[in-house]
Parts: sequence; C-alpha cells; structure tokens
Amino acid sequence: MTTETPRRQPTLDEVAERAGVSRSAASRVINNAPHVSRAKREAVRRAVDDLGYVPNATARALATQQAGSVVLAISGDDPAMFADPFFAEVVVGVNSVLEETELELMLSLATSSRGQARLEQLLRTRQADGVMLMSLHGDDPLATLAANASVPVVFGGRPLNFEPPYYVDADNRGGARLATEHLVKAGRRRIATITGRLDEGAGMARLQGFQDALAVAGLDNTLIENGEFREDGGATAMTRLLDEAPDLDAVFIASDQMAIGALRVLARAGRDVPGDVSIVGFNDITSARHTDPPLTTVNQPIHALGREMARMLLALMSGDQPSPLILPTQLVIRSSV
Repeated sequence: MTTETPRRQPTLDEVAERAGVSRSAASRVINNAPHVSRAKREAVRRAVDDLGYVPNATARALATQQAGSVVLAISGDDPAMFADPFFAEVVVGVNSVLEETELELMLSLATSSRGQARLEQLLRTRQADGVMLMSLHGDDPLATLAANASVPVVFGGRPLNFEPPYYVDADNRGGARLATEHLVKAGRRRIATITGRLDEGAGMARLQGFQDALAVAGLDNTLIENGEFREDGGATAMTRLLDEAPDLDAVFIASDQMAIGALRVLARAGRDVPGDVSIVGFNDITSARHTDPPLTTVNQPIHALGREMARMLLALMSGDQPSPLILPTQLVIRSSV
C-alpha cells in the first residue's frame, strides 16, 4: 500500500506571480487592506481561487496591523502659511484620493524641534502607514527623518540639496522662464524679480528660470529681492525694488500672494500696471483673477500636485515602485502685462 504525498500548499509569491502584482500588493488584498486598486484586487482574488491559496493565520494577523492613516507633513509652523491658498488646495487634492480609501489624513507642521520629534515618534511607532513631505528648507532635519522612516515617503516638490526617489513636482524653472520671456516679448527691458524662499527647491528653481530667460535675452538679471512667499514679504520687496531701481518696467514675482502685496505698493506709488510696470505671478490661485488689474501668472496644477502625491504614496504602500512625476506649468495671460 502506498502513501499519497500531501499536496504542497501554494505560496503568497505564487499568488502574486499569477496575479501579475507585487508580493506586498497580493498580501494587502488577501488581508483586506482598503488602499488597493480594483483591478489588482480582482486579479489577486482570481489567483487565490485558481491556486487554492489559504493564508497563514499568523502571517495574516501580522499583516493587518496597519495604522489606517497617512501624514502630510509641512516643514513650517508659521500661521501665515494658512493665509496662502496653495497649501489648502494641496490638502484638497490629497483628500480627493484618500476619500476613496479608508485611510485617515493627519496634518503635521514640523519646523520646531518639538514638531519634528512628534513626527519622528509617530513614524517610529508606525502610527501612520505613509508620509508626504512638503516645503523642506535647506538641510532640513525632515530629510534625515524621511531617509530613516520605516514607512513609504513621498516628497511634494524636490528638496534643494538632494533628489529623493519618490516625488511629485511642478516645472518651476520652466514656468518662470516662460513668464520672464513673456515680459521680454512685451518690450520690457528693466526686469526685476521677487523670489520666494531660496532655501526651498521651488524658490530657487523659479529664480533660475528668471535668470535663464534674461541671460538669453542679453538683459541684466541681477535685480532680485526676496519676499519669502508671503504677501507682506512681496510688498516689502517691491518697496525695496522701487528704491533700488526706480526705472524698472517689469517684475516677475514667484508667487501670486507676493504679487498681491507688490500690486498694492505699486498702486500707492502711483505706478500704473501694466502701463508703467508689468507684473507676472506664479501659481494661478483664485484671487489672481480678481486683482486690479487681473494678474498674468503661471499656472501650476496645485490640486493635481496633492492628488498625485497621494496616488504615489498609495502605490508605494501597495508594493509598487512608481516613477517621479513633474507636472507641466503654463502661462495664463490676463491684464497685468
């Protein structure tokens, strides 16, 4: 009498291979994790049925120990940040993706040492399943925190001093170059810029785009003041520029918020826009349409920036390896040039 050899149980790797997904994605489907695409979920379930896969109870218990939340961490704790519609629009974009899952969104402002310590503790103890980082400055400690995180990390914008493996950014340099070229084509020759923070990737990239365009045109590209991406900073920088170069005839301003402050100063100084001075902003926030005159600006898809950050993070959490993404920018012509 012969003894029949017991049939070998299929493995999770075999399920993943049959379904054409990563091992991590297969595990998330089997363990009912919410943030997996419908197509992958169906493919894994078909593979489970075809192979007769039965999950190991112990492994399943470990796999389901998820926090059920992700973090959007912004390197900044200045209350003025919330006066800038940019960040609100990013949050709306992130949430538009997460609301299709069961993940909660947590917001962390992490500039102070206490804020950084809280975020580090949150990630070290895996109270979140992933993190999105924005507005890193120079040698920001958040970069080290991200490198040591045991959960997936996506950057919103490229940091100044390194290029992370996973990020979503806008074409800041190209957009600034387009804006400045438009001023040159309009016949302006004494062109200044008001920059954002130059210890941030976006701020530096927009300055470089401005300088690129004027260098090609053979014009002076050294009329530069810093407005810190703040409305009051834009007003102060515009005042300094008028003192330094009263003959200026155009300004590229690296955010619409700063441009609003600059327009206020020009009006007080009796400078007509665009008759005396042409202005181009950046971001295309809603209020740019309602300035006096309506603001020519560079549109970057802010809502899409948040949306694609969230999609990339979900892909990483599912075991995929998405490519970095740079979103296009385009010039929106209104009446300030």
